[in-house]
Amino acid sequence: MTTMSMTIDQIVAEARQLPREKKTELFDLLLVETFAQPDPEIDAAWRIETRRRIAEIESGQVKGIPGEQVMAELRQIVGL
Repeated sequence: MTTMSMTIDQIVAEARQLPREKKTELFDLLLVETFAQPDPEIDAAWRIETRRRIAEIESGQVKGIPGEQVMAELRQIVGL
């Protein structure tokens, strides 16, 4: 049975039979292949959003939160 004729369920069933380290390797390879090339539309949208946020901070419209404060709040949320 070739990969092209296998269903997603069959591929998942085969992957479940792999040793843990091979599952991790497969997962990493799929992630890299899926996200290695950025989506130009998403990149453009983030570029616009980043510029908007920077402009808000520089104009004084929005006040930033110090990184230490953010990290302290995150540690409290996760119970560290």
